[in-house]
Amino acid sequence: MKIPAIKTTHKIIFGDSRHMDEIEDESVHLVVTSPPYPMIQIWDDLFKSLDERIRKKWEDLKQVKDEKERTVYQIYELMHEALLPVWKELYRVLIPGGIACINIGDATRKVNGIFRLFPNHSKIIEHFERIGFVTLPYILWKKPTNKPNAFLGSGFLPTNAYVTLDVEYILIFRKGRPRRFKPKDPYRYASKYTKEERDRWFSQIWDDIRGVRQNHSALARRTAAYPEEIPRRLIRMFSIIGDTVLDPFLGTGTTMKVAIELKRNSIGYEIDPNLESVIREKIGVNQRRIDNPFEVRFIHRDL
Repeated sequence: MKIPAIKTTHKIIFGDSRHMDEIEDESVHLVVTSPPYPMIQIWDDLFKSLDERIRKKWEDLKQVKDEKERTVYQIYELMHEALLPVWKELYRVLIPGGIACINIGDATRKVNGIFRLFPNHSKIIEHFERIGFVTLPYILWKKPTNKPNAFLGSGFLPTNAYVTLDVEYILIFRKGRPRRFKPKDPYRYASKYTKEERDRWFSQIWDDIRGVRQNHSALARRTAAYPEEIPRRLIRMFSIIGDTVLDPFLGTGTTMKVAIELKRNSIGYEIDPNLESVIREKIGVNQRRIDNPFEVRFIHRDL
């Protein structure tokens, strides 16, 4: 079956994705993103900038003598509340049957002198279900590690050692019932995967994708880069050629780079305008591909 030539379009909006005014209702087919992780220290300042209450609670934690544990929990709750408007916007912009894939890690941290787990994945599931999403089976991305002995606690002595946190979650949600297609949709058939790909990708544990580090000096704060293989698989699994993929936390542009390569349209939001040059370099704005033409627009709006 011959597939018509397609030119994809890509839009990068430098602004707060809690308000996606540039996107029409029910116009996005797939969301692939990795948000800032609540209670991970490198994201503390961002969350403080998003909600003044978070900054104040951190200050309170230094001063209050009683109810410190309650204050820690309130910080955690407020960080997830700061992400909630984004999740609501995803529901608005996704088509019926559209899919949202959220890569999130839990956090371990010593706060108020107590080491603990902050289960980010469960909080996001809770919020998505309250919005109205259908929760689908998720993927566990087990990161290969170069530090097999990086255990915390009391060594070989019971009972105060801690389990190593070596997986991240790829949560998968659907808006309503499964997506419907026209019979013999040529783009759908052109987007099919092999049996080997299906068997590997649709298994719950992914243990063959290694995390990567950013090499760009300006991105030292982003210590664990988003490997391209993650969005590549998800885009192949849950969209077809010509669909629109949204990343509300675009970062350095990895999702968009892969969407271009896979002949999907894309939209990305990034709150930090200083990343524009990095995004331009990564997605190859100045490259022209005869077999895969694409157009990119950069939009700056007041943050």
